[in-house]
Amino acid sequence: MPEQNERLTAPEFAVISGRDVADLLDGREKDVVEQVRAAYLVHAAGDSVNPDSYFLRFPDKPEARIIALPAYLGGEVGVAGLKWIASFPGNITSQLPRASAVLVLNDYRTGYPIAVLESAAISAARTAASAALAARTLATTTPATVGVVGAGIIARTICHYLATVGIGLGDVRCHDLDDVSASALAAHVTDRLDGGARVTDLPEALGSDLVVLATTAARPYIDTPFRPGQVVLNVSLRDLAPEVLEDSNNVLDDVEHCLKADTSPHLLEQQLGHRNFVSGVLADVLRGEAILDTDRPTIFSPFGLGVLDLAVGHMVHRLALREGRLHRIPDFFGEARRW
Repeated sequence: MPEQNERLTAPEFAVISGRDVADLLDGREKDVVEQVRAAYLVHAAGDSVNPDSYFLRFPDKPEARIIALPAYLGGEVGVAGLKWIASFPGNITSQLPRASAVLVLNDYRTGYPIAVLESAAISAARTAASAALAARTLATTTPATVGVVGAGIIARTICHYLATVGIGLGDVRCHDLDDVSASALAAHVTDRLDGGARVTDLPEALGSDLVVLATTAARPYIDTPFRPGQVVLNVSLRDLAPEVLEDSNNVLDDVEHCLKADTSPHLLEQQLGHRNFVSGVLADVLRGEAILDTDRPTIFSPFGLGVLDLAVGHMVHRLALREGRLHRIPDFFGEARRW
C-alpha cells in the first residue's frame, strides 16, 4: 500500500498484440511452466483472490459463451486483472479458432488498467503449462504412450509443453470426431515436434499411459475405467462419467471452482453427496502433502484459474516492456488528475 502522503499518478496504458504475445512466449515454455507452478503455490497459500467465473450465454446460441475471469495474484506478481474469453464452437466449421480472448492487467496500487493483451495464446499456454506440470508431477514413471482426444489448439499447445517438461512424444495416438483435425495434429507432432504420431480410435487413445482430454464435450461419453498408473489430464472436464472418477485418485486445481457447472467431478459429488473422493489439489502434490494410491489411475481436473492467466500475462507484459513491444496509448485516460 502507498504511504499516506505519497502522491500517485495514473500509470501508462499499452496494448500488446497477439503476434507479439506469441513471439514473447515462443521458446519460453519452461518459464511459463514455472510461472504457473509458482501461481498454484501462491494461490494455495491464500495470497490471491479468484472469484467464480461469470458466463454470458445466448438463447439462440446455446453452445456459445463468453466468460469473465476476474482475479488477483499476490506473491512476486502483485497484479489484478480480468480475462474475457469467448468460446464459439461453430467457428470451427469456418476454420476459425473456437476461442478468442483479451486479458486486462490492473495496477494494484491505483486500480488503473495498465495493459490489454490479446490473450488466446496466453490462455492456451497457461492451460498447457498446467497440464504439463500435472503430468510431470503425477506420473510415477515416464509415459511411453500419449493419447490425445480432441485435436484443437489446446491439444496442440499441450503437446508442445509435454515435450518441454521431458515427456516423450514418440508414440502419440490422436483422436478427434473430425478426422481432418486429428490428422493435422498427428502431422504437427511428427513434423514440428520430432515425435511419432498417428490417428487412432477412441479406445486406443484412452489406453495410453498418459491421456489428454481436450474436447468441447458438454456431457460425459467415456465410461470405461482406466488402469492403475494411468494419468489422465481431464482438461475439458466433462468427458468422463462420474463412475470413472470414483475409482481414481482425483487431483483438482481448486476444489470449489472445479466442483460446479456439472463438471465430471461435480456430477460425482452430486451422486455421492460428499467430496471424499477428492485426493487433493495440485499444490498439495507439489508440496508433498497429498498421498495418492498407486493402485489407482490418477485424474487431474483443472477448472482453469484466472490467477494463472495473470501469472503468464504479467510475464509477457514485463518481457514486452523490456523488448520495446508495448504499443503505448499516451492519452488513453481522459483525466489523469482529479482537480
